[in-house]
Amino acid sequence: MRRSKLGPGEPSGCLLLNKRPGITSFEALAGVKRAFATDKVGHTGTLDKFASGLLLVLVGRAVKLSSWFSGMDKQYEGTICFGVETDTLDPEGSRVAEGRIPSREALEAALPQFQGDILQAPPEYSAIHVQGQRSSQLARKGKAVALDKRPVSVYALELKGYEVSGEGYAYAQIWVHCSKGTYIRALARDLARAVGSRGYLTALHRTGIAGFQVSQGVDLGDRADPAPLLEEALRPMDQSILKALGIPYVKVNPETVLQMIHGKPLDDLIDESTVYYPPSTGPVIPYIGVLDETGNLAAIIEKTEKIEKTNKKKNWSYGYVYARP
Repeated sequence: MRRSKLGPGEPSGCLLLNKRPGITSFEALAGVKRAFATDKVGHTGTLDKFASGLLLVLVGRAVKLSSWFSGMDKQYEGTICFGVETDTLDPEGSRVAEGRIPSREALEAALPQFQGDILQAPPEYSAIHVQGQRSSQLARKGKAVALDKRPVSVYALELKGYEVSGEGYAYAQIWVHCSKGTYIRALARDLARAVGSRGYLTALHRTGIAGFQVSQGVDLGDRADPAPLLEEALRPMDQSILKALGIPYVKVNPETVLQMIHGKPLDDLIDESTVYYPPSTGPVIPYIGVLDETGNLAAIIEKTEKIEKTNKKKNWSYGYVYARP
């Protein structure tokens, strides 16, 4: 008989799921919730219903780590249809505009302007909240939605293939390595308009999240009982997870872990010279993982600039203490 609640001694960790197209990210978690008999399940970055690929799923107490694990860079393979644009910028939308077919040379010449640190207007059909409602909800009601451009980073954008169909459309296969918050649907829209065309994303496959690859993900398919597979695939929160996500970390002794559980001041516990900072070309991560002697996660702590009443600068503050007594 399965336990109905996750307590200190029950399952907690992360799963790599390979989501199939045609279901929402929320629906993709249903089997995980049944397998562990808990609602304490969440992902660290949604995939649209039409999209497929890697989801990083947190289970049990690990759900509390979501805010620190959701900012990772991601990699995608996508297919853009040129010649028509839909209102949702994906296959589920209605056609709203048409455009000419660009040449491959024009596309390749336009790619550099969408690489690096750029400003991007999110799609109207998105989960971004406007006046207390999701932008997509307003758009479906026929209300005009103007979303401000947001800074995102596109570390790499490559054209992998290009083909003009006999039906008056063209299809481009792209590979993208980008920061959190980048909409590949919006990238398809903007790239098409930059070459005097219109376009939308016909397919999207997330191939990686930081150092994790989709080949590591569990594909549940149509399994009647995915529990055995999921239980085997559940990863403990340990050094390997932090390394794959590029999160800096430090190892401490059992006494220090116990002091952290009791909320002792971190500056008295952490020797910053012993922190391991992995090489990175992205933004500096302002937090670190604290590992116990066996390499299991004890806590997430954050770099801080706060000043105490004594005017003594605090270098670290508690994020979440994962360890239990």
